[in-house]
Amino acid sequence: MEIVGKLQKQFIDFINALYHEGFLDDQFLQLQKLQDESSPDFVFEVVTLFFEDSEKIINNLAATLQQQAVDFKQVDSHVHQFKGSSSSVGAQRVTNACIAFRNFCEQKNLEGCVQCLQHVKHEYFLVKNKLETLLRLEQQILAAGGTIPVLS
Repeated sequence: MEIVGKLQKQFIDFINALYHEGFLDDQFLQLQKLQDESSPDFVFEVVTLFFEDSEKIINNLAATLQQQAVDFKQVDSHVHQFKGSSSSVGAQRVTNACIAFRNFCEQKNLEGCVQCLQHVKHEYFLVKNKLETLLRLEQQILAAGGTIPVLS
């Protein structure tokens, strides 16, 4: 049991740090509460889908911003989609970066949009890295016969 306890404490400390640093918000807690014996991989599946969607959206954004005549409505549509999927997993800093990005889309400010894409990508890869670590911890806890602690 000792190993499970250590992993669970590591998990709680890590997730608390992610909240404290603004990487995650309460939406992530809501996802965790939906995970139970009948769907032990729920968070893993949702987060994995978020990763797949995000990579597609980032590639679409980069391609759209490189066009000769940039369609800012299309850029905004991609950013809106990214904001939605980020907020659905509680990736707060990505969501916030998307909000700033949409302002530049409204202003049709190409330079601002290009800078925002870099910022959004940076925040996304940071949170992806953190979530991958969290998911690995989850898998280790389950493999050791433990349960995933849910923060209240």
